[in-house]
Amino acid sequence: MPAYAVAGYVPQVGDHFAYYEVVSLGNGTGSYTGYAEQTITNGMETVNGVSADGNVSANYSYSWTWSNSAGSTETNSSSGDFTFSSGTFLYVNGTDDQTGYVNPAVWFYMNDSIPVGGTFLLLNTEMTVASSNYSYYLASQNRTVSAIFAQGASSYQRDDEYGQFTATYTWNAYFDTSTGYIIGYYYVEQDTNSSGDGFTLTDNLYVSSTSYPLTTVATSNPGGISFPTQYIGYIAAIVLVIVIVAIIIYAILRRSRKLPEHPSQQQYHPTPGPPPEDINLNPKQPPVQQIVIKEVVKVKCRYCGALIDSTAAVCPFCGAPRT
Repeated sequence: MPAYAVAGYVPQVGDHFAYYEVVSLGNGTGSYTGYAEQTITNGMETVNGVSADGNVSANYSYSWTWSNSAGSTETNSSSGDFTFSSGTFLYVNGTDDQTGYVNPAVWFYMNDSIPVGGTFLLLNTEMTVASSNYSYYLASQNRTVSAIFAQGASSYQRDDEYGQFTATYTWNAYFDTSTGYIIGYYYVEQDTNSSGDGFTLTDNLYVSSTSYPLTTVATSNPGGISFPTQYIGYIAAIVLVIVIVAIIIYAILRRSRKLPEHPSQQQYHPTPGPPPEDINLNPKQPPVQQIVIKEVVKVKCRYCGALIDSTAAVCPFCGAPRT
């Protein structure tokens, strides 16, 4: 690993931090379909002494609770002493209960003088500094703090109680800009094998308290997401246009949809009372129609003998004149 001329922060006796960690397993396939588990850990790392050669004596302690979707639950705790180097950042004598690694670097401390683009190790993973002034939202303290942001990705072959898998992972880690101690990290691992079995493992950790002050970042946008200032005016203009268009559409709809006014309460429930004097309550009858019936005298035709009207000029049957 590259060495940097500018020395970073050297741990001091009494430095300590407490952390909260949640490890979750889910999204199972094959034999892991429908299965899930979670481990919640509360721990602390404390510096007890620093020697002249830069070796740091430290103590770790943590307790954890494990549960799975089958209803099983376990709890346990661990503590002990170990030594690491503030120059190489490697464990020297023992570890804080890290297993499965070959000559690993500590996971909780880095050289804070490494520039953007520089690399360093966390355990056995090479990390690259992506930002030296990152705004990290610290959920335990509900505030945003300045952090060194580093990223790493790799793969390994898992062979343990979970089975044999090819594991690929990404690791985002955040460190205090003034000391290089861990603030938080987010680790995502995908495990698969040729039988179709697999699962996703996530590990989310952040500090809950520190003996050293973290630098608060004044921001109303937690989580480190920021917008360039030159875009703020554009966003405001777009919002204004949307509001104006909405007002115009609303006005058009109001003009085109003329609903009748609601009738008053008096119209729904009229007060009973005597009718006005000029109203005739007797039902109106239709006028009587007169029918005039006319009587016509019938006479015999003297030629054919048929009965014809006495007023007829000729017989309608034989055509002879009536007289």
